Amino acid sequence: MSLCIAASGKLIVLAATAFSLNWTHSVEKTVWSENWIVEGGALRVVQASVEGSGAGIDLPDNAVRQGESWVYTPDLAPVEKLTLAASGVTASPWTLCAGETCLELGTVSADPIRIWVSEQCAAD
Repeated sequence: MSLCIAASGKLIVLAATAFSLNWTHSVEKTVWSENWIVEGGALRVVQASVEGSGAGIDLPDNAVRQGESWVYTPDLAPVEKLTLAASGVTASPWTLCAGETCLELGTVSADPIRIWVSEQCAAD
């Protein structure tokens, strides 16, 4: 299975079974991170962290303070596809890292970013 990413009119294919997704919260300007795995042809978030709380940041009951961040395990079912906004005007782009490869996504206003898993990636 490959990790397929459609962003800014390009199709990016990564050989990855796990990745992290990081961004800066648009109001609070704090870093938010999620760790994802490929599971049975779907994507599942296994851990998330945020560097604080505030407007638009609702921490779940299982959040634990670790250093500068609140860390928790989201109680979400696996998804077939992630869709991320790409306005180009937020505090930061999305940063997706798989192994040693990191990509900045959403740096310019464009169609939404799509992330999914497939044996053969093709834009949908």
